[in-house]
Amino acid sequence: MMQENSKTQGFSTRAVHAGERQPNGQPYRPVTTPIQPSVGYTYGSSDELEAVLANEKEGHVYSARYSNPTTAVFENAIAELEGGEAAYAFASGMAAMHVALLAAGVKAGTHVVCAADVYGATYSLLQNLFTELGATVHFVDVLDELAVNTAVSTHKPVALIAETISNPLLKVANLPRLADIAHTHGALFLVDNTFCTPYLCAPLAFGADMVIHSATKFIAGHGDVMAGVVVTTAERRLRLLELNKLVGSSLGPFEAWLALRGLKTLPLRMRQQCANATAVAEWLSSQPQIAQVNYPTLPDHPQHELAHRLTHGRGAGGVLSFVIDGASQAEVFRFMERLQLIQSATTLGDIYSLVLYPAMSSHRSLTPAERANIGIGDGLVRLSV
Repeated sequence: MMQENSKTQGFSTRAVHAGERQPNGQPYRPVTTPIQPSVGYTYGSSDELEAVLANEKEGHVYSARYSNPTTAVFENAIAELEGGEAAYAFASGMAAMHVALLAAGVKAGTHVVCAADVYGATYSLLQNLFTELGATVHFVDVLDELAVNTAVSTHKPVALIAETISNPLLKVANLPRLADIAHTHGALFLVDNTFCTPYLCAPLAFGADMVIHSATKFIAGHGDVMAGVVVTTAERRLRLLELNKLVGSSLGPFEAWLALRGLKTLPLRMRQQCANATAVAEWLSSQPQIAQVNYPTLPDHPQHELAHRLTHGRGAGGVLSFVIDGASQAEVFRFMERLQLIQSATTLGDIYSLVLYPAMSSHRSLTPAERANIGIGDGLVRLSV
């Protein structure tokens, strides 16, 4: 939750201090948040413990599936930077997405409308797991407002899901318009903000009900921790907490501490990564072997102006994708293997430049027809800089 004295501070200042040095009942406060690995916590009376368990009083009872003091600092920091009331952290981005969908009411007999161009694991979570559990999922092109409105008005979904900037095609969602469509028909609007982070875009300000991050990526930023987080209202956070008591995918204190440490340099890293990605995208656009470059700061990107509005002109993140003209899978593999400084790895958003072949990795679980339907062809390469 945002502190009163932080409202006039810039994002970079808040990223350093958010969530930390809260009153602790002691005459001192640690400058740096300590790691508190204890699994359990004792109270002066059973009544106090009962109040904490009943969510009537703040506190911690069981780190493994409830909450932890170190993790709480990270949650409060993310909530403040996103402009939300509260946040709940998870062991991975997919755990965060999974529990967010459960909290939104996705279950047997319900409908979900989701952007077709989303992270492959999100697509598979909906298409495979939730479909098997009895939910009905409708994938649409979120750039086609008529198609979105038709799907939402017809099926009355409990949730509409989109990514601020999509993985891996870098399409930009019109968040205010999608929020209007969702809310008009009684759906919650869930936004995966991983590619932008709160430094570039705060989807809650554009009408999102829940914002999901794979904090493994840009937020933690160093390729050494798995984490996810959902930012929402205080009431919905309680629902996330109650569900996670059963799912058991809480973020551990050491991982939370690493993510919090990475958060402090997020503005510095994102500014440079945006600049680097723009430079690489512009260079690739001039190469005759490249048929297409997907990056929203390029003037010819279809959502160039929308991206500028949503990100306040700060940039479009550190990920771009491009199509090698006429390349087969084997030719793309040879291209990636010839790279020297840039490594091939199945992640993004950290301090290394990483290349990935979506058809082989992030969208491997999709059929060739499903990949072709959303625009992921044999020549598509994703680059995180």
